[in-house]
Amino acid sequence: MKKTIRRGVVLALLAGLGGCGAPGTDETQIKQDIVQGVEAPDVALRDGETPSEPVWVLTGSMALPRLYHTATLLPSGQVLVAGGFNLTAEAYNPATGTWWRTADTLTTHRSHTATLLPDGKVLIAGGAQCSHSDINAELYDPATNKWVATGNMLSTRFGHTATLLPNGKVLVVGGTDSEYGGNPLTSAELYDPSTGTWTATGSLGTARTHHTATPLPGGLVLVVGGDDDHGTLRASAELYDPNTGTWSPTANMWAARTYHSATLLSTGKVLVAGGGGLDWAPSVSAELYDPSTGTWSSAASMGHARRYHSATLLKDGKVLVAGGYHDHSGIYYSAELYDPAAGTWSFTASMNVERFQHTATLLPNGSVLVAGGASNHDQSSAELYKPKGGVIMN
Repeated sequence: MKKTIRRGVVLALLAGLGGCGAPGTDETQIKQDIVQGVEAPDVALRDGETPSEPVWVLTGSMALPRLYHTATLLPSGQVLVAGGFNLTAEAYNPATGTWWRTADTLTTHRSHTATLLPDGKVLIAGGAQCSHSDINAELYDPATNKWVATGNMLSTRFGHTATLLPNGKVLVVGGTDSEYGGNPLTSAELYDPSTGTWTATGSLGTARTHHTATPLPGGLVLVVGGDDDHGTLRASAELYDPNTGTWSPTANMWAARTYHSATLLSTGKVLVAGGGGLDWAPSVSAELYDPSTGTWSSAASMGHARRYHSATLLKDGKVLVAGGYHDHSGIYYSAELYDPAAGTWSFTASMNVERFQHTATLLPNGSVLVAGGASNHDQSSAELYKPKGGVIMN
C-alpha cells in the first residue's frame, strides 16, 4: 500500500455552514492543522464492475459538505442526513444512488443525535446552534416531509448520546452544555414519544462527553469512556437500568478512550476500538466487554490507530471500521474488518476519499453508505462499501 505523510490543513469552504439565517447565506472556513496521511485506494473502481474482493464505489454527492452530522436509516430504506453546520437536510435513495433535499430543520444542529422512533419519525436532540433559538429538539416525519418542534430537553447538550430503549423512550446521556470548552454533564434524561416531553432520570457517576452508549440484550445500556471536554480521557464504564432509572459502575476498560467506537456483536459482547488519544498503543487497541460477567478482555489490535472513525456491524457478523484520524498518521482512507469468530482484524478495500467525523449506515442490501466528514479533498462525497471478503493482515 502506497503511503505518503505530509503536513497539511483540512480546508472546508462550507456554504451555509454554521449560519442561523437562510441556508447558503453564510460561508465558514474550518481549518485544522494536522499531519495528513494519504493512502491510495486499494482497488481501482469502474462503473458496473463486480470485483471478487470488497470494493468502495462512489455514489451521488450531497448538496453540501457535512461533519458532526447524523445519518438515519428510514423505514423506506432511504437515509436521512441532517445537521452538520447546515439548516438543510438531505436523503439518499439507494434505488437511484442520488440525494434529494428534504424540508429544512427548524434550527441548525451539530454534535447532536438522531434517533429513529418506533412510529418511523426521527428525533433530533441537542446541538442547536442558534443562540436565539428556543428549540433544541425536533421531529422529522417522512410521511409528510416536515420537521416539527417537540418538547425541549432539560439541558443544552453537545457530544451526548441517545439510545432507544425497549419501552420506546429515548435515553439521552451526558455531553457538554456548550459546544466548545463547555462543562461536562452527569445528567441524563428520557424522551417520551407518546407525550413529546422530557423527564430527568438518574445521573451518571462520572461526567463525560464523546462517549458511547450501547443497548445490551438484557435491556441495560452500557456507557463507556469519553472525556471531560478539557483533555482528560475516561476509562470508566457504567450501566443504566431502565427499570429503576439508575446507574451502576461496571469494570473499567484497560485504556482510557474518547471518540472511540462501540459495537454490539452477535455474540452479545461489545467491541470497543480505538480512541485512545495521542498515544499509539491505546488508539490501535480494541477490547471486549462481556455483559454476562461484567468484565473486559483484550482483543486483537487494529492495523491503524484511529479515532473519529465509524464502526458498522455487517450482516455476516463482522465489523467494518472505516476512516478516522490519528495525530501521528493523519486522516485514513483505509478500512478494516473484525471477525468475532476468529478474533482477528483484516484490511479490506480502502475508501476513495480519506475522512473522519463521517457517518456510516448499513443499508438493507448489506452495503454500507459512508457520507461526509472532514477531508482534505471532498467533504460532501458519499460512497458505498460492498463486502466481498478481506485480505488478512500480517
